[in-house]
Amino acid sequence: DLRGRKAVLEWLFWQVGGLGPMAGQNHHFGTYAPEKIPYAMNRYAFEAQRHFKILEDRLSKQPYMLGDTYTIVDMNVWGWARMVPTVLGEGAWDKFPNLKRYIDGINARPAAKVAGALKDRHKFKAEMDAEANKALFGHLSQTVA
Repeated sequence: DLRGRKAVLEWLFWQVGGLGPMAGQNHHFGTYAPEKIPYAMNRYAFEAQRHFKILEDRLSKQPYMLGDTYTIVDMNVWGWARMVPTVLGEGAWDKFPNLKRYIDGINARPAAKVAGALKDRHKFKAEMDAEANKALFGHLSQTVA
């Protein structure tokens, strides 16, 4: 229905414009940036934490992002939400028990297992090897390092 569509779009845009960029920047500045810039590290750590807290609060009231039904919003949020320990550090799940429950439930789904296995076949970013580069970026005219 129209209200459901509106809710889906709001949360999809929220993830793409908020959770993903904030979590990604936090991980980048904390892990890959050649220069440790305290302002950037503090800003993105705060924003990543804030975005995960929004998910935690939402999931304290319902099993999935839009209520009782698993939707594309859950598929969209899962990609970053499952990375809480990578983004915020070991022990971060302790701050987000509802988010952890949610991620454990999605991780148990057959499609999530397939996606996880596919991801695990390749190294990430700086560790990426030539085979992964070809598999992930073969559609580009030149190899991305």
